[in-house]
Amino acid sequence: MSTNVPGTTRPPRDSEFASVVADVASCRTCAGMAYAHVLGAANGPLAARLLIIGEAPGRLGAARTGVPFLGDQSGQRLDVLLQASGLNRSEVFITNAVLCNPLAREGDQVRNRRPRASELASCSSFLERTMGAVPAPVVAALGGVALAALDRIEGHGLTHVSAEAGRPRAWAGRTLIPLVHPSPRTQGRRSWDQQLADWKQVGMIVANAPHVDPSIDQPHDPVT
Repeated sequence: MSTNVPGTTRPPRDSEFASVVADVASCRTCAGMAYAHVLGAANGPLAARLLIIGEAPGRLGAARTGVPFLGDQSGQRLDVLLQASGLNRSEVFITNAVLCNPLAREGDQVRNRRPRASELASCSSFLERTMGAVPAPVVAALGGVALAALDRIEGHGLTHVSAEAGRPRAWAGRTLIPLVHPSPRTQGRRSWDQQLADWKQVGMIVANAPHVDPSIDQPHDPVT
């Protein structure tokens, strides 16, 4: 890969992002969700060079803190992986395929569950609009749910994250990198050392990607 990639991507869009944040906050489409509506300024800068897409807010993580991948084990592990990439949270934008917390209740027990296809479909337009406002040239899909959500927006044909992890490919005018989810449960699918190596690769790809133009091409609408 070339070490010098000329050019810049288009500017981020504040107004577009404020609009999708407002629409997400008012959404009550999915009855099986704990409504968390995790989308806003805490997700990261719109001019980020890396857009990270996870599965859904976890009940001990973003559903509680309001910040993607903050407050649970997956968040702690993602911070270590970001460190391996040479990036930090102030340089990336993090969102999820589904923006509320899918829960399963079994008697007195409550746990996270995999989002349903109908829930992915309901949030698909929000993800597509968010990506329109965040023109990051590199997209990291964390796990199969994130990869499936991106396939709804524009087909990529990828279905096996473990086999494709860390391998960049052109997608929708960007570079897409499939990665295993940082949950401790994925350790059996891809070792921690392999995941660290994957993220080092992510850092190199981001370093060589076009820079996002930080200027704003629309009037600023504050995100609340």
